[in-house]
Amino acid sequence: MKDTLLREAAALDLALSEETADTLCAFGQAVIQQNEVMNLTAIVEPTQVAKLHLLDSLTVLKTAELDGKTVIDVGCGAGFPGVPLAIACKDAKVTLLDSLGKRVTWLAETLPGLGIRAECVTARAEEAAASRREQYDFATSRAVARLNILLELTAPFVKVGGAVLAMKGAAAQEELAEAKNAIRQLGLKLEAVHKFPIDGADHCVIVLRKVAPTPARFPRRYAKIKQMPL
Repeated sequence: MKDTLLREAAALDLALSEETADTLCAFGQAVIQQNEVMNLTAIVEPTQVAKLHLLDSLTVLKTAELDGKTVIDVGCGAGFPGVPLAIACKDAKVTLLDSLGKRVTWLAETLPGLGIRAECVTARAEEAAASRREQYDFATSRAVARLNILLELTAPFVKVGGAVLAMKGAAAQEELAEAKNAIRQLGLKLEAVHKFPIDGADHCVIVLRKVAPTPARFPRRYAKIKQMPL
């Protein structure tokens, strides 16, 4: 796992120290082990974990400067991308948010033993936004929902001047076209689409800058978001 991670990171011009790589791989191994008793991920082969979980998460570092910033990972699941970002960028203040209590409890119990600092919160995104509105420099998310839905769940957390860093795959441009109305209504502006070739496929980070406050009526209840996406 470590050899794969260091080699693939170098190919993307991502410099990782030995200590950082060791901690990343320790977390990767913890995910593999926990997956035997809890459904965390379908990806459990060590080299694939290195590429499709660890390295994929770290591409966010190529799109934004996280040092000294506040970052929320909305729908963090097994901890991606938030945990690798917390490992690689120790000066960032990372919040891991997920609605599934078992996952969040496991993260809260596991991370301190690996020397990883992150706030772990169990809540639905649309509910957590009420008490954490526009408190973060960046919100990021991976494999949660299509972009027009995802942006309503993430934009309310971000300060004006900050950004949503949405991780997407090959359908990034299609989802962007679909999300034009959401981008406008939520106070966002498309800044960049960064593409990273990983394991033969394009992985993208879409950077959407927060240029105006998100109207107080957003986010709506999730059932309404899904029923009538912006």
